[in-house]
This record gives sequence, structure tokens and C-alpha cells, in this order.
Amino acid sequence: MSLDAVLSRIDDDLPNALERLMELLRIPSISTDPAYHADCQKAADWLVADLKTLGAEAAAHATPGKPMVVGHAGDTGPQLMFYGHYDVQPVDPLDLWHRDPFDPALEETDQGKVIRARGSADDKGQLMTFVEACRAWKAVYGTLPARLTFFFEGEEESGSPSLIPFLKDHAERLKADLCLICDTGLFDPETPAITTMLRGLLGEEIIITGSSRDLHSGAYGGAAANPIRVLTRILAGLHDETGRVTIPGFYDGVPELPETLRAQWDGLGFDADGFLGDVGLKHPAGEAGRTALEMLWSRPTCEFNGISGGYAGDGFKTVLPSKASAKVSCRLVGTQDPLAIRAAFREMVRAQVPADCTVEFLDHGASPASVMPTENPAFEQARQALSAEWPKPAAFIGSGGSIPIAGYFQSILGVDSMLIGFGRDDDQIHSPNEKYNLESFHRGIRSWARILDAMT
Repeated sequence: MSLDAVLSRIDDDLPNALERLMELLRIPSISTDPAYHADCQKAADWLVADLKTLGAEAAAHATPGKPMVVGHAGDTGPQLMFYGHYDVQPVDPLDLWHRDPFDPALEETDQGKVIRARGSADDKGQLMTFVEACRAWKAVYGTLPARLTFFFEGEEESGSPSLIPFLKDHAERLKADLCLICDTGLFDPETPAITTMLRGLLGEEIIITGSSRDLHSGAYGGAAANPIRVLTRILAGLHDETGRVTIPGFYDGVPELPETLRAQWDGLGFDADGFLGDVGLKHPAGEAGRTALEMLWSRPTCEFNGISGGYAGDGFKTVLPSKASAKVSCRLVGTQDPLAIRAAFREMVRAQVPADCTVEFLDHGASPASVMPTENPAFEQARQALSAEWPKPAAFIGSGGSIPIAGYFQSILGVDSMLIGFGRDDDQIHSPNEKYNLESFHRGIRSWARILDAMT
């Protein structure tokens, strides 16, 4: 089979592909707002109808929340599952949009043509890159290159409450050799990327309580325990002078970066000074002796996300607070065990709370990191395929954030994921005036065609 014929078909059909995307973007499928429940159903039905034009057996499956769209197509080759989500974020504040967020349009900008609409980059435009690649393949050869499962969720932007039960109930229907996820981005406008390392997340809230009520600092200061003082001393001790986290056993399961990945990352030319300069900073913090990309993608962290206690309003109030609290999050890598770290963290805190104070902990979630098996030949095949489409070679990269879906696929379905997306940092996802570059849409379709060709 000639890949050139498929790529030519994609190029020729781009106007039609763009109009199909526009149709989907006109549906205001906001999952978090009950007022748009019918629109979420409409988007699911639209996708089912579109998948059927590819010859897929497709249906929208009811859940306690929004429908899950599942389609199956293809008779031979590897079993691949493609995941995307059709729901979108709310559009507020509406007055900051330059146009109706659900009246999509192609706009000319200083970076070329962009598709302007809510959901254009997150995730309808990305989702349709894969569908359109399959459409072109089917048009040229009358069949698809692999056994494909299309899995489109409708609650990703509202916490995916129905996802885990659905995965457990439909594990056999979703069985695959590999999952392909298009909900990430390019490293830069010319460099495609495959995300192979996703950090896990542990969330903890500490509440230190001292006296039975707030106290006058003149009457009790010095003699009474001050929860803010206790709390800040504990927080300050969670890192040593080199930036390493001091929780016992914290680094168990943290691997060193393989030299092959280090070389790829060094070749990306990441501008750490510019990265910090964009937010008004100059000096890297964190672990001494680590590069910025290492700290963002392959090293664990312990950060303080909020602290409260006493009087913080206008003016001044001389008070010793009864309570002080802090929210602490840890990003995890490798095989770090979030529950073991939680237990060690709480034990460490309890040991530092004086007798006149008590401590309470609130659980704000715990999920391990996901590391994809780049030794699987499919990963290098995909990297080479992406490199053939974009101006610069593709790289295996990490993600500073956490993408739970890949972990769920691993733990529930036993399926590893390949995360490939074509978004840009300036796509303004979740913000007013979201956009998706036409080049991302066009090259994204061509990229998936190349990847399918390489894997099959």
C-alpha cells in the first residue's frame, strides 16, 4: 500500500475535513453544566454517525453522566484503541471572547490560519485528526490498516466520574495492544513529541490546632503555642538546603534519567532562562544539579499550594490563631508509592507537633506515575513517522502535569498508552479565544496516517 496516496487524499480533502470539524465545534458540549446535557448527547450522537461513515460499528453508551462513544472497525493488524474526549470547558468570561465561542471560524493571524472556537484544541480538533486519517485511509483502500477501537469520553473536563466504572464494565470491549491518546501538544511549533512519562499526584492538607479559640497576642504571646509557628517550621523542614525532599523513603522508586532520553532532551534546546523569564523569575529553584527539564518531567516534587491561619484581612489584628493549615502536593515519578509517601509524610508531621497542639489530615487524592515502555518497537516507529512529517525530529518527552486516563488504562485494562498531540502552548485551552492552528490540524491528520502506516 502506498502511503503517498493516503497523504494526497488528506491534502485534497482538507476543506471537507475542516467543515466536519466545524460542525462538531458548533455543538456546545459543556459537560460540567447540567444545562448542556442535551448538547453532550448531541455531540456523542454526531460522533457515532460519523464513525459509521467509516464502516465502524458504533454506539453511544449511557452512563450516570454523559455518554461514552465506542466504535469498532477493521479486521486485520494490531488492535489499537484511540481515546479522545468530546466535552469542552465552560466559556466564561464570555465578554473576553472575540466571537461566539460556538460559532467556529478560520482566522488569519501572525502565526498563520487558526481555527477559533471552544474545543478547537481541547479536544475536538485533536480527536478529529485521527478520525480524518482513518477516513482518508478508508477512501483510498476501502479498508482500515488495523483493528481499531474508537473511545470518546464526554466527562473529561468534569472529572470523569463515569470513566472508571465504564472501563471496568467494558474491559473486554476495550481490549487493545496499545492505546493512542491525542490530548497533548507539540514540544514547540516545529517539534512533535510523544509523551512517555506522566507524573503522579499526591494531595494532602494539614490542619494544626492549638488553643480552643483565637488569643490576644499581648495576653498570651510567648506562653501559648502558635499553630502558624508550628506549621511553618514543619513546612520549612520538608526540603533540605539542596532542594531535596526530606520525607523518609520519598525517593524510593525514583529512577535516574536514561542517557538516551537525556540526549534527546538536551537536543531540544529548551530555554530555561526564557521559561522562567516569561513569568518574571530568573533563578531555578528545586534540586541542585538538575536541569529544568529534568525537574519538570522526571523528578518528584513537594510543593505548598496554599497556607492559611490567623487574620489576613485589611489592617492589622494582633491575634494568635487557634488553627493554621496548609495544602501540600507531591508530583511523583517512576514507581513511587503515593500511599507509602502519604503514611511517611503524616508520621513525619505528627512527630513534630508539640503536646499542646493536635494535627488533622485531609486526603486530596493519590495516584502513581505512569511510565510508558519506550522499548516497545511501536514507540520508535511512531517517533520516526512523526519526524518524517514535521520540520524537526520528534522526541520522547515527559509531562510536568498528571494525566490520569493513561494510568487508568494501565491499571484497569492493562494497556499502555502513546500520547501524541499537536496543540501549541498558546492555544488558550480553558481560556477565552481558544484556537487550534490549521497547520496542527492538517499535519496532525497526516501524522496519524504515517503512524498507522509505520505500525502496520
